[in-house]
Amino acid sequence: MDEAEPIQRQRGDLGPALIDAALDLLAAEGVDALSLRGVARRVGVSAMAPYRYFPDKAALLAAVARHGFEGLATAMKDASSSGDPREALVAIGVAYVAYAIDHPALFRLMFGSRCRSSDPDLRGARDATYAVLSGTVARAYPEAQHEALILGCWSLTHGLASLFLDGRLSDRAAGSCAEIAERVNRAMLALDGAAGASPAR
Repeated sequence: MDEAEPIQRQRGDLGPALIDAALDLLAAEGVDALSLRGVARRVGVSAMAPYRYFPDKAALLAAVARHGFEGLATAMKDASSSGDPREALVAIGVAYVAYAIDHPALFRLMFGSRCRSSDPDLRGARDATYAVLSGTVARAYPEAQHEALILGCWSLTHGLASLFLDGRLSDRAAGSCAEIAERVNRAMLALDGAAGASPAR
């Protein structure tokens, strides 16, 4: 390691390096292996250095999960560039599933119970990710009952991602994960006859 590198980090660049190290450790060994000392070892700084950025492990997990939501939001935004909002909605569903498959340990952490849900930065990142979906649904179905439809789209896509991660679809559907995700999203969005209908009285 370059001798100047730890000094540079101590001058203010340590935070991002700690997050990167935590992401690497999470992907390689799982959430149980994440610790402030373990992250410090990976970065090459003293065991106490991370505590200037994260007072405890819960704060580190929240920061890692926030990074995950920011990445997911970016992937969803990039996928939703189609001028047709319904095509954008399908693309968002595919991107969501792809992100989960590409980052399985991070995805489980993001939606697991180990994260400090009261962390304002984490909550803001979650809300921003949800806003990508909700905004696209509103454009695709301007007359729909948005709350139920948004929750339905999210539940469908998140459930599909979880089934892939748990290996529950290998004998249930043919094709790649992206192909299956696209087919499922298109099939569900085709059932839009009642999307804008009022509930039965």
